[in-house]
Amino acid sequence: MRLWLTKILIGEREIILCIDETGDQKKGKSTDYVTRQYIGNLEKTENGIVSVNAYGVVDGITYPLMFEIFKPKNRLKSGDKHKTKPQIAVEIIQELKEWGFQIKLVLADSLYGEQRVGRLCRLEATANPKGESGDLISCLEKLELEFIVAICSNHGVLMPPGSRKRYNRWKAYQQTLSHRPAETRYLREIIFG
Repeated sequence: MRLWLTKILIGEREIILCIDETGDQKKGKSTDYVTRQYIGNLEKTENGIVSVNAYGVVDGITYPLMFEIFKPKNRLKSGDKHKTKPQIAVEIIQELKEWGFQIKLVLADSLYGEQRVGRLCRLEATANPKGESGDLISCLEKLELEFIVAICSNHGVLMPPGSRKRYNRWKAYQQTLSHRPAETRYLREIIFG
């Protein structure tokens, strides 16, 4: 019902879709899918539960759209199918498209941007032409969606001969963290092609 009402409110306006995962620390294992796993908002591995989330931004307002709980392999129940976080993100984007959301741009962190680094994702996508491989970037290209995904600074990118790249200057910004004082961090954009 909430998603239907959000779609009515947004109408045909384009959204910027943000894909991210979040987690909550939990004690014990009585809650389904709780195990030791990386929890991004804590920036460490802890006992907890993680979900993949989709938010839409329209006219400066952020709308929660969809989420799905990540089910670690060691906590699957009978009938559960293990899906990676990128596979869950692909399913969420496809479902939002089916709902009729007009996606202008997709933003995602390095978990989703790093998929092609060191992997033969093109072969994976060819072997599975329906895009069910969980390769988010191939899904976005297939859906002809523009995207910005992060990659870690220590990873290389293969480019065709003659391709251009441009580096913006490093920019300082204050990273506000809920569990400790703000830190000065640096951001640099590298534009390929």
